[in-house]
Amino acid sequence: MSDEKNLEQQKREAAERAKELAKQRLAERQASEAKAADSPKEENDSLDVAKAKAAAAAKAKAAALAKQKAAEPSDEEKKEEVPAESQAEDDDKELAKKKAAAAAKAKAAALAKQKAEAAPSESPAEEDDLATAKAKAVAAAKAKAAAIAKQKAEAASSESPAEEDDLAMAKAKAVAAAKAKAAAIAKQKAEASSSESTTEEDDLATAKAKAVAAAKAKAAAIAKQKAEASSSESTTEEDDLATAKAKAVAAAKAKAAALAKQKAAENAGGSDDDDAKAKAIAAAKAKAAAAARAKSAAGEAGAEDAIEEAKPSPNQAYLDKYVKVITEHLGEDVLEDSYINTLSKDVPTLVAKADTYYKVAEFLKYNEQLGFDYLSELHGTDFETHMEVYVHLFSYKNRQSVALKVKIDRDAPTIQSIQPLWEGANWPEREAFDLLGITFVGHPNLKRILLPDDWVGYPLRKDYEPYDVEV
Repeated sequence: MSDEKNLEQQKREAAERAKELAKQRLAERQASEAKAADSPKEENDSLDVAKAKAAAAAKAKAAALAKQKAAEPSDEEKKEEVPAESQAEDDDKELAKKKAAAAAKAKAAALAKQKAEAAPSESPAEEDDLATAKAKAVAAAKAKAAAIAKQKAEAASSESPAEEDDLAMAKAKAVAAAKAKAAAIAKQKAEASSSESTTEEDDLATAKAKAVAAAKAKAAAIAKQKAEASSSESTTEEDDLATAKAKAVAAAKAKAAALAKQKAAENAGGSDDDDAKAKAIAAAKAKAAAAARAKSAAGEAGAEDAIEEAKPSPNQAYLDKYVKVITEHLGEDVLEDSYINTLSKDVPTLVAKADTYYKVAEFLKYNEQLGFDYLSELHGTDFETHMEVYVHLFSYKNRQSVALKVKIDRDAPTIQSIQPLWEGANWPEREAFDLLGITFVGHPNLKRILLPDDWVGYPLRKDYEPYDVEV
């Protein structure tokens, strides 16, 4: 370790001496530069070659030493050896290094001597000193540059955190300012768009209101024209209907008021009197409703006649065919009426008499020209003045339909059953018996189908009153 320190000290002393010698001979070199302008380039080239060779020799020597060292025994074996032997080996290594360095210097000196012989203007000693001075100056310059770079790196590392903090703060401020500016611009745009959209919505609402007003005015004008174009007969019928309704309502109210007054004047009254009053009120209301319906039916009949006159029904030909076939085979007195029911898809409707109802139904099924083999529906209706049984038939062969209707007495509603002709009339006739009290003569199982057998009354009659009001 001490030898290495001495070697470094010797190197530093040699460098100082070389610098001093270089300064002293600088003047001499300046004088000789004018004579041999080309010689420095050659010397430098020779010097570089000598340096390269010396460096290669030194590396080869170092490699040989490393190889020799690798071939030496391990650390454990060295520990077992005597300390004197290890010290001798270290001395040999240092001596070998010194010899290698001396050989390199000698070789460099020989090369320099050869160059000196080629250029007699400079002495061998000067060239050696110059080469040594140059090498040491280069090494010193590199060491100084490394030291300066290290100092700069340390200064930069100490200053970088503060600079990074400042940079981050500046960036954050810039981002915040940009966001604030963008928010202000967006707010301005939103205010401008809201004002424009409000104006557009107001205009749109105004336009819609005007369009609606125009449509209403047009509809009113059309309605007025239609009202003016209506016939005087329809006006009269409407007036009569309104008058009848008003009279019926007034009569019912008057009767109810009288009953209420009578009830208030009496201190006691039985449940029978209350039932009688309720029945009277119901009868009055039913009568008024019947009158209103009669008027309405009369008005509808007049309207149907007007429609038929304006445009014949597409099924009129079928109705004429049915009536013709029936009258030819059964006579003209079997049908009470016939018409096109415009309220039910223009179905041809035949109105049979009560005593010819079954005969007409049988003919409709078995006649080859008619062949109505399917019963699709049967129901009864209470018109208060009378009752009706309505039957819908269909012919699969002719792809045609017909309706058969019969009017019966309301007080004793009895009619012949057509269940023997169409089995599909079984349950519908039982339903009409259950809810309206119509008796179908010849039905195989005529009993209630929806209500219990002990039920009192018929719920679909207009004058029906529950036996137990609380239920």
